[in-house]
Amino acid sequence: MPFINRIGRANPGSPVAQESIAKFMKIAHGLDALEGRKLDFLYRKSGIQSRYSVLEDFEQDSVEDFSFFPKNETLEPFPGTKARMDVFAKEAPKISLEAVQNCLKDSEVQPSEITHMILVSCTGMLAPGVEMQLMEALGMNPATERYCIHFMGCYAAFSGIKLADKILRAEPDAKVLLVAVELCTLHFQKAYTEDNLLANSLFGDGAAAALLSNQAEGFEIKDYSCAILSQGAKDMAWSIGDFGFEMSLSKYVPGILNEGVEQLKAEFENRFKLSKIRNFAVHPGGKQILEKVQEAFGFDPKCNQHAMGILRQFGNMSSVTILFVLHAMLSDQSLSGDILSMGFGPGLTLETLLLAKS
Repeated sequence: MPFINRIGRANPGSPVAQESIAKFMKIAHGLDALEGRKLDFLYRKSGIQSRYSVLEDFEQDSVEDFSFFPKNETLEPFPGTKARMDVFAKEAPKISLEAVQNCLKDSEVQPSEITHMILVSCTGMLAPGVEMQLMEALGMNPATERYCIHFMGCYAAFSGIKLADKILRAEPDAKVLLVAVELCTLHFQKAYTEDNLLANSLFGDGAAAALLSNQAEGFEIKDYSCAILSQGAKDMAWSIGDFGFEMSLSKYVPGILNEGVEQLKAEFENRFKLSKIRNFAVHPGGKQILEKVQEAFGFDPKCNQHAMGILRQFGNMSSVTILFVLHAMLSDQSLSGDILSMGFGPGLTLETLLLAKS
């Protein structure tokens, strides 16, 4: 049976306090005192204490200290998509390499033994890609099979795990390296809209790597499913604009998820024996999302403790985040048994993964 054996994490630089990011946002959005107080309130209620970014500008006290954005309060000329992708091309391989090294540290598996690599990202893409740079840096076999999963959003790591599972069932001796890297903060949008306000309050940067094989170590992959809540298609979307990638993220997403989960409870009971599960790994897309899913399933608040902890320290790192949550649960010696993991993304898509930890 396929297993997620190990998970490694990495973040750029030092944590940036949510209060510091709020100061940057008030300057960038050109807010008056009243609107500034509203933004401060939103940031205090986000459940996030700190986030990470490849850009140092978010923690600067003065526009004169900006290094990526223009040194003025209007941020004009506003950086275009090419400038943002240039940063991705430079920084994504570095942080991905660190995550892989942390994953394989103290492992008996050498990079040269990896047979398949799956790269996941929705915040940047280039060819030759990050996965090829990783292969060279790690000294991997040039015959390693490579797959890239781009632009699927926050649930994309689930797609990567499912692909690895299918590879391992077809090739029992395979060793699969899954790498997710997201530099969400590159896509800051300064227009003061509700969608941008929510997105700018949540997202951070990070990378995670997971080693999967048929060796019985870590999380056993037992089952998975996918559902599309089409009524939320316009409430969570992701597109490429002239000034980076643009997100549609409405305040109605938690409620739509709550309704969707309610509709799927019977199916989850039939497929996953939901009533017997005591451990949950929910993608921390935001504090309200975690609370609404908890409410819909009726499970104890402590089931969200790992996800809430990751949200508090790192924010929402898109596809990377669920791997951080699973890393925390893998490290928790008191946790065992079945784990139902869920992730959400554009579509509105709900991915579900049933794992077991012995």
